[in-house]
Amino acid sequence: MFSPSIQHLIEEKSGSFLIPASRIAFVQADNPLYHAFLILTKVKYSKIPVLDKDRKVVGLLSLAMITDEMLKVDKISIDPLNELKVQDVMQTDFDKINFVQTTLETQLHLLVDNAFLPVVDDRGIFQGLLTRREWIKAFNYVVHTYDNHYQVQEIKDTNSQSLINTK
Repeated sequence: MFSPSIQHLIEEKSGSFLIPASRIAFVQADNPLYHAFLILTKVKYSKIPVLDKDRKVVGLLSLAMITDEMLKVDKISIDPLNELKVQDVMQTDFDKINFVQTTLETQLHLLVDNAFLPVVDDRGIFQGLLTRREWIKAFNYVVHTYDNHYQVQEIKDTNSQSLINTK
């Protein structure tokens, strides 16, 4: 559980955590793999969301997943780019969150293993991405402004040394 004072400061920045869907590069599950290869190459992201026709997140796709299909035992072939669709290669087991329903603590735990988390609404419609980068920026804000918001007073007792926060 987060310290209430830490949680309060992080929540001050949580509105900036979400990168809206309108600013996110994505591909659709039925796109040809060559299209996804071009998108990933141009946007220079390591991984992007895959959406279906209803704008629901159905997978994630990386350049490494595509190039893995191109690698043969003795050569590199571009044939799979024309033969396969995104849905044939994409990762289908991934974490996603509902921004309103997911606690800050859960978000942080999931971001340990994920550079980003797709965010969906109650109907499963893609809303954007929560990135580890934005979370780190919020943490940076907390550690640099904590003393501007709270007074920390050291309390010593016979068993241990601890600190108490006062607002």
